[in-house]
Amino acid sequence: MPECVLRVNTDKIQTLNEIGKIMEEHIEYNPSFTMLTLALSPGESVKAEPGAMVCQSGVEMQTGMSGGGGVGGFFKSMGKAMLGGESFFLNTFTAGPAGGWVSLAPSVPGDIAWFDCQPGQNLYIQSGSYLACTANVETDTKFQGAKGMFSGESLFFIRAFTQAGVGRVYYNSYGAVKQIPIQPGQTVTVDTGHLVAYTEGLQYTIGKVGGMKSLFFGGEGLVMHFQGQGTIWVQTRNIGGLAGVLAPFLPSNG
Repeated sequence: MPECVLRVNTDKIQTLNEIGKIMEEHIEYNPSFTMLTLALSPGESVKAEPGAMVCQSGVEMQTGMSGGGGVGGFFKSMGKAMLGGESFFLNTFTAGPAGGWVSLAPSVPGDIAWFDCQPGQNLYIQSGSYLACTANVETDTKFQGAKGMFSGESLFFIRAFTQAGVGRVYYNSYGAVKQIPIQPGQTVTVDTGHLVAYTEGLQYTIGKVGGMKSLFFGGEGLVMHFQGQGTIWVQTRNIGGLAGVLAPFLPSNG
């Protein structure tokens, strides 16, 4: 499997020679309020979620359906929006003749991580965590099956993949993000509200940490038991937990 790398160095611009790209990256203000800046060579493009742009210079933005053009692209975009929790449209930023740069940030406070997809590989991202990708990466939805109804996550994950060379996918977390490798024979248990992404080669089942008393009174609820070989990324905060804390302070219709 390719190396899964989380960048946290804020001192240097990272040149992506290892995947044959000229594009440069700069991570700032991580892990709480992370911003990603991409320096693009002339004609180079990056695709990003609508609303992710903070600032830019020397680039042109075009908006198109996230699933591509044509009738097939329309239904693919509709599926991502309705089922995967992602936007129907994507913005593509392309550098002009002199090159340019664009800064991107997620809508919630947290970190940004990325994964280099080899052709034929899949990365699965929880609903709402997809941020951007290189121009050769495609995305669609993956149905979780019946277990998705009980996982606390969306019924669908976003599937990121590439068919033309190595592509980079950027995804964000609520809070800091932690990378956890999983080896054959090992089980890693993740609270359903803390999963960000996982690689192909892993399977999960829905269960509980303890007995029925723990399920209802232990504050953990349902969890995901991961097995196989690959990598998962988890976030240190649970946005559902934040909503529960804030709910008593919000005005009601009554």
